[in-house]
Amino acid sequence: MAQTVRRPIEARYPSCYIPSRIQERRAKARALRLEQQRKPEKPEDFVCYSDSDSEEETPTEQHKTLCTSYNFVDYVRSREIQAPEPRSVDQSYATRHMLTHDMLRETPVNLGTVNKVFCSQWLSDRQIVFGTKCNKLLVYDVRSRSLDAIPTLRPRTPWPGAEYQTGIHALQINPSRTLLATGARNSCELAIYRLPTLDPVCVGEAHKDWILDMCWLDDEFLVTGSRDSKLALWRAPDSPITQATPQHNYIAPLVTRECKAGQKVRALTFNRRWREIAALTLNGYIHVFNAATFRQTLSRKLPSCQDLVCLATQESGIYAIGCKSYTLLLDCRTLQSVKKITSRYNGCGIRSATFRGDLLTIGTGLGLLMFYDLRAGKYLESNIHSTKTVALRASRGYVFPDEGVDGYQQVKYVPAIYTHCYDDSGTRIFTAGGPLPAPLIGNYAGIWQ
Repeated sequence: MAQTVRRPIEARYPSCYIPSRIQERRAKARALRLEQQRKPEKPEDFVCYSDSDSEEETPTEQHKTLCTSYNFVDYVRSREIQAPEPRSVDQSYATRHMLTHDMLRETPVNLGTVNKVFCSQWLSDRQIVFGTKCNKLLVYDVRSRSLDAIPTLRPRTPWPGAEYQTGIHALQINPSRTLLATGARNSCELAIYRLPTLDPVCVGEAHKDWILDMCWLDDEFLVTGSRDSKLALWRAPDSPITQATPQHNYIAPLVTRECKAGQKVRALTFNRRWREIAALTLNGYIHVFNAATFRQTLSRKLPSCQDLVCLATQESGIYAIGCKSYTLLLDCRTLQSVKKITSRYNGCGIRSATFRGDLLTIGTGLGLLMFYDLRAGKYLESNIHSTKTVALRASRGYVFPDEGVDGYQQVKYVPAIYTHCYDDSGTRIFTAGGPLPAPLIGNYAGIWQ
């Protein structure tokens, strides 16, 4: 949870300096080693081993371990007095604790007649912005429970028709949280807004088909992926002089790249550690582009993956790919499969995925939010119900069935979770989506806190 390197005062050892901790540490390491050496019934496709099998630590390492306190109280006291001690805290601890102790409860959000929420982000501790299939960009205030519509940016060319207005599929905030990138009124175009005022900045014109995902490389450069099988690199314009009436410009990309061997880019993610862009295409390939040169370096056909929808990356460099019936983990260095996380529920399509530390959060087509612990190699288990895993079940939301559709009313309706996002503290989760069948119109949104 927390680590604080305590420094001795008046030549005394700190209170956490207990030699028996070394024996406990060795016992845990030995038990973990035996568990790893046990041969499973079905061997894993990819196994990672530690650098050394030695149980012994050097005296310097033992001294450092004994001087390190893992007590959260010591961390808070050290921070309060601003002690010159190295200290850190696990940002995902609060999330894990609240999930395993069944502390989160859903607060439904009424969206009226909005159709399907595809993407979302927390603007601040009280505001959430999200985009919908009906091409609306909305901001929800958590405290006042009010819903505000942000005008979408018009194209410069004549309106191409309703078939190009297929919704806002992606929404990303740059690292300094000064710019918001999303889709324009024409789903083939990019729109950038300034934060926190949400004033329009520019519209980007390049793609010939819908933009399905995007990712920021830094505060200035942005990459979009489209159904036209191309990636475009954009540079956000400099801040103009403040005007009485907000106006936006039209920009072109710095460069566009055809995704070789790929058909229709479905998802994008930026791997900051390895400085590379990963793209997922609907024909079952994952592609890697060098972020510095914006050139394609790798492509790999994924093994028997169907209905590829989402792509997420962990800080260490693991890619998570959401498929029809499981989540696939890939090593970013080789694009080889590390683990296949099978779904615990039949017919459970993966619709969204995010990493928070070593915790992988999975949104499904059955209205369930599931959590997979990468360190333990299994779904997060409840501390309240020892035989159950942690899962959040979404409420019904709102649905408008199409009278011409047969067969949907015979099955109990549950919304699909197309998007979910954590606030900065990790103690609140916004989940949203809507009906999974395309003919059905409706929405779902809720805040877990």
